[in-house]
Amino acid sequence: MQFTAQEIGSLLNGKVEGDATVSVSQLAKIEEATAGSLSFLANPKYEQYLYTTDASIVIVNDDYQLAEPVKATLIRVPNAYSAITVLLDLYNKIKLNKTGIEQPSFIHPSAKIGENVYIGAFAYVGPNVTIGNNSRIYPNCYIADNVSIGNNVTFFSGVKIYFDCKLGNDIIIHSGAVIGGDGFGFAPTGDGSYQKISQIGNVVIEDNVEIGANTTVDRATMGSTIIRKGVKLDNLIQIAHNVEIDENTVVAAQTGISGSTKVGKNVIIGGQAGIVGHINIPNGTQLQAKTGLSRSIKEEGQKWAGSPASPYSEHMRSQVVLARLPELEKKVIELEKIIAGLKGVQ
Repeated sequence: MQFTAQEIGSLLNGKVEGDATVSVSQLAKIEEATAGSLSFLANPKYEQYLYTTDASIVIVNDDYQLAEPVKATLIRVPNAYSAITVLLDLYNKIKLNKTGIEQPSFIHPSAKIGENVYIGAFAYVGPNVTIGNNSRIYPNCYIADNVSIGNNVTFFSGVKIYFDCKLGNDIIIHSGAVIGGDGFGFAPTGDGSYQKISQIGNVVIEDNVEIGANTTVDRATMGSTIIRKGVKLDNLIQIAHNVEIDENTVVAAQTGISGSTKVGKNVIIGGQAGIVGHINIPNGTQLQAKTGLSRSIKEEGQKWAGSPASPYSEHMRSQVVLARLPELEKKVIELEKIIAGLKGVQ
């Protein structure tokens, strides 16, 4: 699909400088763009490429002053970075705009499918499932019995949703994610083996949540594992049974959150963090990458780091001391020699 500079300028409420009829069919980085590409300049570090790029159209800020002539048609906007974000979103929507039901796929007769829904080949939609309007279920997805899915939801290929889970609107779940698998519940027995504890709860995911590839959210033992609205989960994350993550919290890759832990609003959790079960993390907390958190945090809005976790400022002071350990070791050895010499004199 092609767009002219004039059409893009109208969409962004921008001012076109150059050939308004030139058209583009793809987006590209300014240093790699070819003819027929649209690019942008928002970071001064890339300014040099504006004068050498082969891009047909470049979006720049209103106040950008040219140092020399450019080949590309320019579109001036208040904020080039925000403008390209709008275009990326539009491009992605056009690219992912699929409708219809492909075959072979299985949809149980009791399932209720909304309007303008796409269901890809080899997808399975079980009994009493509901799928809202404008949702897209890509090939090889599995949606089990009694699952409820809202409007404008996208499941990429290979997503698995276990029975009884409830999902809201405007949710994106990436390939390989598993929602509603059994929580890790086993009771030790007298002979040293473990008896499985049935996990009869579900997972509830509210609106505007995005879940990355190969992330798992376990069903509750009883009740619900809950992901509140606006939460963003990266790839390769483990959310255990009965965890609750409150609104607009973000969690980076390879983090594990153990059972029944409650995470507050607007929390930021760095990659590879490990969090024990049955604790509370208050609103606004920030956990740095590889933080190991083994107890509840009481104060809101604090930064933590290290394993075991400590307040960020304390952790950084400890790191400074740790870096000096070889030097301190030498001083200790020297002092021991001096003390030994003094003892010999006596």
